[in-house]
Amino acid sequence: MTETFWGILIPFLGTSMGAACVFFMRRALGDLVQRSLAGFAAGVMVAASVWSLLIPAIEQSEKLGRFAFFPAFAGFWFGVLFLLALDHLIPHLHVGSEEAEGPKSRLGRTTMMVLAVTLHNIPEGMAVGVMYAGFLAGSAQITAASALALSLGIAIQNFPEGAIISMPLRAEGESKGRAFAGGVLSGVVEPIGAVVTILAAQLVIPALPYLLSFAAGAMLYVVVEELIPEMSQGRHSNLGTVFFAVGFSVMMVLDVALG
Repeated sequence: MTETFWGILIPFLGTSMGAACVFFMRRALGDLVQRSLAGFAAGVMVAASVWSLLIPAIEQSEKLGRFAFFPAFAGFWFGVLFLLALDHLIPHLHVGSEEAEGPKSRLGRTTMMVLAVTLHNIPEGMAVGVMYAGFLAGSAQITAASALALSLGIAIQNFPEGAIISMPLRAEGESKGRAFAGGVLSGVVEPIGAVVTILAAQLVIPALPYLLSFAAGAMLYVVVEELIPEMSQGRHSNLGTVFFAVGFSVMMVLDVALG
């Protein structure tokens, strides 16, 4: 249980350490830096969705024969639709955007910026949770090492993500302490989501392939809806694409080497 506890906590620590950059960096992150970090995060999430979530979901459904794809297919679409619903139900403001999304709200800009990153972090917490649920359930396709690989990969991309939220909050006029707190709070949903997913999976172990692909669908929704536009906005640059490839390869190596 100790390795599960730390595995769940590692991504949150990555976000918190990144948010702490607000105490050491004097200037806001440059546009190219933010685009590079968004590309890196997108690469990590795409690779994690494929190697850590979708492939194990299909492998666990092999007994279904030619229909082994169905749990992954169904769970994937449930994940996409779940994030689509949250996107429309929760008011939020993406970093670098002037127009809020979701229902009209009187919430302040900084609050909606934190909510945007919080939405992004929900599927990451679920992904870590479902991996450790599979490990605790004794799944042959999911080992402690593969669950740790996913946790480390998400923690690596959470570090710059923490900075991406705390630095703009500081630029919006928040104190360093409040900007740091905003970054930390945006990551709290990850361990909470992980624990909830583990509990749900323990109740319905046969649903594990659906939960794995659900997390994958939710993560890929975030990539396409949020991260790819962020890495492509503004003056043309290939940096976002290059860092997408870096993030993808880092997560792929982690999953294959440790898994």
